[in-house]
Amino acid sequence: MKQLKELVRENIWNLKPYSCARDEFKGEAKAYLDANENPFNTLYNRYPDPLQWAVKEKIAELKYVKPSQIMLGVGSDEPIDLIFRVFCEPKQDNVVAINPTYGMYGVCADINNVEYRQVNLEEDFSLDADKVLKSVDVNTKVIFLCSPNNPTGNLLSEAQIEKILKGFDGIVVIDEAYIDFSDKPSWLTKLKKYPQLVILQTFSKAWGLAAARCGMAFASEEIISFFNKVKYPYNINILTQKLILEKLENIDIKENWVKEILSQRTLMIEELKQLSIVKHIYPTDANFVLVKVDDANLRYKQLVDNGIIVRNRNSVTLCENCLRITIGTAQDNKELLKALTSLA
Repeated sequence: MKQLKELVRENIWNLKPYSCARDEFKGEAKAYLDANENPFNTLYNRYPDPLQWAVKEKIAELKYVKPSQIMLGVGSDEPIDLIFRVFCEPKQDNVVAINPTYGMYGVCADINNVEYRQVNLEEDFSLDADKVLKSVDVNTKVIFLCSPNNPTGNLLSEAQIEKILKGFDGIVVIDEAYIDFSDKPSWLTKLKKYPQLVILQTFSKAWGLAAARCGMAFASEEIISFFNKVKYPYNINILTQKLILEKLENIDIKENWVKEILSQRTLMIEELKQLSIVKHIYPTDANFVLVKVDDANLRYKQLVDNGIIVRNRNSVTLCENCLRITIGTAQDNKELLKALTSLA
């Protein structure tokens, strides 16, 4: 790996971050008169901990990392954007990503005026590390890998990812938004081995907290320090922090939700196999399934007319005539299957 100073933008390396009131004092005071807060409306009148240490300590226990190796963002989208702002010089550097994959990598590249290079997956959505590495040049700062991938649902090969980690001297991001639905371990166990690795996870999927907007980035303490340097001071509000802490005290609920979703996923796949309009069901390690149908545009419109919303991926590379179907409650899934059966 290159030295971190070679990867971080010079202005970010030299940046003196904003120092907020709660950065300058730790512990409890008799009176808080430093941040121009309203003294009334207790519980909600004070600015939250800008680095969310109480939340990070609980996450660290669960994930077997240090609190200083965690950055919390507004969904996963904030750390994705920070990766561009910390490492990529606009109009000069580039990033590489697989295709198809999560669309926000490309959107963030466009926002930050950074070249976005796409490398197609194989027809079966497998990863070819050599193709990815061939697309890299001296100005490539980051490679994005989503595993389990969205919209395809599959885990990427561990051997192929390791080949990229060993063959690329920049930052490698593995987005694990759906890892809780896989029976394979997270790449968090490899953080110490690969100091250029950044891992993204989220509370939006398995934890059922999409409305709370809280994502997690895990990396070396040095990389996390730059994310904290660039992020806005109070990015995670106190209501979200309290809600996350409550959920972290009730992990069994989350685990039961995952088991139910996986059970429903199995049932969904078996039922879909019986439908004549279904041409192929791709293997999935996520809480959704990618399904090739006879006519995705037509079937999508018919489902909408029946009050059922899925994602039409027909225009996405390698996903011709594919619908991405999220696994819902047993009742949700029955409604979908009933509607599709009526169309078959």
